[in-house]
Amino acid sequence: MRSSTPVEQRIDESARRFLATAPANGAKAKLTEFVVFGLKQGWACIFGAALLAVLMAARLWYPDSAALARNDFLTLAAIVIQILMIAFKLETLKELRVIVLFHLVGTCMELFKTDVGSWSYEAEGVLRIGAVPLFSGFMYAAVGSYMVRVYRLFDLRFANYPRRWITAVVAAAIYVNFFSHHYIWDLRWVLLAAVVVVFGRCVMHFRVFRRSFRMPLVVSFLLVALFIWIAENIATWSGAWLYPSQVAGWHPVGLEKLVAWFLLMIISVVLVAWVYKPAPPDEESGRRREVPPPSATLPVGTGEGQSS
Repeated sequence: MRSSTPVEQRIDESARRFLATAPANGAKAKLTEFVVFGLKQGWACIFGAALLAVLMAARLWYPDSAALARNDFLTLAAIVIQILMIAFKLETLKELRVIVLFHLVGTCMELFKTDVGSWSYEAEGVLRIGAVPLFSGFMYAAVGSYMVRVYRLFDLRFANYPRRWITAVVAAAIYVNFFSHHYIWDLRWVLLAAVVVVFGRCVMHFRVFRRSFRMPLVVSFLLVALFIWIAENIATWSGAWLYPSQVAGWHPVGLEKLVAWFLLMIISVVLVAWVYKPAPPDEESGRRREVPPPSATLPVGTGEGQSS
């Protein structure tokens, strides 16, 4: 059973009470499933949402004359968000270890990409490594935070998940290509085909509250990449970083970046999979789960929306 934070326990317990007297197939049950899905998705995104809110607020209201450089303010704000997540038990220490790994992997990429001119940051502040302000690593950490939390919140299970060593090879090749394509052939389309071949048969099973649902894993990669692309547009609009074509004036990030984010999803999934070993769906996956009546005694943290 994957542990839950107190807020997640309250979400599940509230949904159980709401559904206790509802027919399993009624509109009330379906509405609750939809609401709980939205709450859990929002909860999984809490780190990234808080960071985006700070980026937007800094763009709109941070004074140019402030003694503290805006980039340094963003770095300190990201650190505070992370500390609060742990202090209020909104994130587990096990999740933090994965997030730190995302931070390191992302920062290494940032150092290289800014050096070759793929994108750039404002040259201000002291909390930086070279041309890269330290808050940039937290943007990768936000992706890691979402990945580990959604894995637990929706009790993800996988049918036909490929061998982890194969996925690790594909992820390593993708990561290397982010660097090497500046000097040799860009293999992103070959890698994209490899992802479809390796993960094409895999189906993700996820539980919202009472029922489990299924989705091809490649489709989930694309959907998450789309939302990251939307967040990237917000971040570049806020001036967190700019692509060369945006320096003269901001415009939406091109859709071609979806391919890069899609491939980055593979690296993210592989990193998380080495911490949370992908489990196959159990024999009850996809079947309706009955909600116990309000009078039933339920231990704290054990509920229909947590674990099979």
